Amino acid sequence: MRIALIVLRVVAAALVLATLSSTIESNQWWVRIWDFPRVQLLVALVIVGLLAAWRDRAFGRWLAAGCLLAAGWQMWRIYPYTPVARAEVAIGAHADIPADRCFSLLSFNVYQDNRDFKRTAALIDRVDPDILLLMETDLPWTQAMAPQLARYPHRLLAPTDNTYGMILATRLPMTGGRTEIIAEPDTPSMHGTLTAGLPFRLIALHPRPPHPGQDTEERDAEIAIAARRAARERLPVLAIGDFNDVAWSHTSQLFKRIGGYLDPRIGRGPFATFPADYPFLRWPLDHIFITPEFAVRSMAVLENVGSDHLPVHAELCITPGNTGNAAPEAVTREDRRDTQEVLDDYAVDTREEAQD
Repeated sequence: MRIALIVLRVVAAALVLATLSSTIESNQWWVRIWDFPRVQLLVALVIVGLLAAWRDRAFGRWLAAGCLLAAGWQMWRIYPYTPVARAEVAIGAHADIPADRCFSLLSFNVYQDNRDFKRTAALIDRVDPDILLLMETDLPWTQAMAPQLARYPHRLLAPTDNTYGMILATRLPMTGGRTEIIAEPDTPSMHGTLTAGLPFRLIALHPRPPHPGQDTEERDAEIAIAARRAARERLPVLAIGDFNDVAWSHTSQLFKRIGGYLDPRIGRGPFATFPADYPFLRWPLDHIFITPEFAVRSMAVLENVGSDHLPVHAELCITPGNTGNAAPEAVTREDRRDTQEVLDDYAVDTREEAQD
């Protein structure tokens, strides 16, 4: 019994410390990773807090209080991505919008080491999206998807063997399509102006995640630069991809506000996509952000087809009329300051790496 109480106390303290660590403003990987498992930490805090109150007569009330406060913080961060929050994007049939202004998209991180090409090919054949974004595509993946890609008149291909390859293919008219390195070498992004009755800008991102030896200066800078570009655009903007960041993180929320985006997941659920094989551990890493001119007919996370991510499918329309969407959140002075700090940190990190 005594050993069990010690373990319970250690676990409770660790969960509270993990929550406190997530409040630190830092680019260090060991801080930023705690942005990801907020749902899992919330569940663990509630369970451990209840156990402490029930079983630990000496410190139970204090441990339970600490767990309750930490759980409240976690809940506050993920609350917008629960069904009880107010939605900011109206999802529905939008039958009044002309068909030529509507299109479908499929965004999927295929997992480079996954060689079950047939399941992904079958998914693309079945869904038949108008816009297809594939990530972690090396040369074998590019070659294996050739029959599917042949159906698309516009293609951007950037195969790499570092897990950051990318393919963008569309049957919508596209101009100015290009592959660009925004912040980190060998980490491509893709951009173009597409037309579905009306023109819009498409941004596809797949920055690198935080892990030992990889802090977040480059990832955050790529996201911030893309947000600033969207804010300067006169056209509607659609941003998609595996951002290697969760929807509720400060960086993702800053991207959303600076870029003038809306998130269809708010008020509906996290639409978690990674890891595909472990439903109770999943995080929302694969994103679809839209400016208010887009109407959303549907959005769904699809079945596992062999990757460590799940595919995301959506049907969108573009209209100059009323979409029923909320207005984007206002950009604050603090948001602009935080964005500049992200870019300044990236500039310092880049100079230090050049000197090394």
